[in-house]
Amino acid sequence: MKLLVKGISDEYFHRPLQNIVSLFFDEPTVSFSTMEDDDQSVLTFNWREEHGTLMIEGTFSTNGQTFTSQKQVDVPSVEDKEWRKQQKYMVSQVVLSLLQEATGIIQPWGVLTGMRPTKLLHKHNQKGTQLDISHKDLKEKYLLTDQKIELMQRIVNRQLSVVPDLYELKDEVSIYIGIPFCPTKCAYCTFPAYAIGGKQGKVDSFLGGLHYEMRETGRWLKEKGIKITTIYYGGGTPTSISAEEMDMLYEEMMDSFPNVESIREITVEAGRPDTITPEKLDVLNKWNIDRISINPQSYSNETLKAIGRHHSVEETIEKFHLAREMGMNNINMDLIIGLPGEGVKEFTHTLNETEKLLPESLTVHTLSFKRASEMTKNKEKYRVAGREEIEQMMGLAESWTMEHGYEPYYLYRQNNILGNLENVGYAIPGQESIYNIMIMEEVQTIIGLGCGAASKFIHPTTGKITHLANPKDPKSYNDHFKEYTDKKLSILEELFCQKPSI
Repeated sequence: MKLLVKGISDEYFHRPLQNIVSLFFDEPTVSFSTMEDDDQSVLTFNWREEHGTLMIEGTFSTNGQTFTSQKQVDVPSVEDKEWRKQQKYMVSQVVLSLLQEATGIIQPWGVLTGMRPTKLLHKHNQKGTQLDISHKDLKEKYLLTDQKIELMQRIVNRQLSVVPDLYELKDEVSIYIGIPFCPTKCAYCTFPAYAIGGKQGKVDSFLGGLHYEMRETGRWLKEKGIKITTIYYGGGTPTSISAEEMDMLYEEMMDSFPNVESIREITVEAGRPDTITPEKLDVLNKWNIDRISINPQSYSNETLKAIGRHHSVEETIEKFHLAREMGMNNINMDLIIGLPGEGVKEFTHTLNETEKLLPESLTVHTLSFKRASEMTKNKEKYRVAGREEIEQMMGLAESWTMEHGYEPYYLYRQNNILGNLENVGYAIPGQESIYNIMIMEEVQTIIGLGCGAASKFIHPTTGKITHLANPKDPKSYNDHFKEYTDKKLSILEELFCQKPSI
């Protein structure tokens, strides 16, 4: 689809406008020049300000049809830093209304394209805004449907039930520890993940750097008296390394970090069933780690082969039962809606198989075509379901989780996600992942340790977010882990130890 946009020269509005257009058309070409082609659709804006009111009118002409929409708002009497944002929302609302009318496609998330919509409700909560006013704001500013607002509210309520002091945890931190190895790389994945034993898979040298980061970070946290809320081992697949290496890693955690026994939650992603062994489960038990993930993604061997996961459905089930028998009593499983070749029939089968296992939590992802993934680079190889079928599958997941006593407790969205939908974490009440709430709601600093691990520093007073990512490949990480450790500690010193200016 080729679209010419007229009447908007300010680049501030270009990206949000392109984001809205991309919700309706695959890989659209959006031009802001004045040159017209015969095969272009045209979106024209007219801005008028009269008697203190700004009116933005949009006209969309395509295939011989013309659609119009307009928004108006009172202009503030004094300079307002939020005024530009309000104009941006108006432009987005006009475009959304025009394209919904022209295509017949309704976007339940309205003009929202960000990852963390529930943060909007948390902000209202912290200000003490009444619920009806909060919901009205979401509906009027972002054009959300009642269904999505209700989902967001359920999640926020659940989060505050799980972590009643959620808004007071800004003076604590959580730790993310990245292990950048997997048996193979999945076709949809863009995380740092290298084939274990391959040319980049030199575990010994990588673990030396990781142990150093843990010791130095732990030393600093002990000196400053800063508590750790949660620890999360991700990757890659943290159970790709040997049982002996896992044992040494968790021993380092116990020795380096302050008050490990009082940390609210420690999770280890054992996402690939082909990495789980009795010896590794023994190590998890030794260090009292009982929250793990075992991720089927799909219960179709054909699909698993197509996406590059070298384990079978039977192995997933076998390893789940093994983990249960060896004392793992808080297991998460991930499912993906919209994997290549899968539709309602296949996803129904996946839910039926999940019913036989009933993990404590279930994360339902909607497939996203991530820019650097093998699947995105070779889209023609991977046939995926259409919007309506994707929505049907999400509806099945919502009904299934409700019927089986699961509650939604976190949500996030991604670019290029099928059907413009969402990823939702569900859990049996009392079995939610606190780390998932911390990372999604951005209420505290997350310190990333290990190859490819990203740190997100959140100022305890202002809420300003600063990002710092370790090198993604093991060799660069091995060469520079000391330098990146120093950078992280310097940022932490600024956040937590500098006295506020008067």
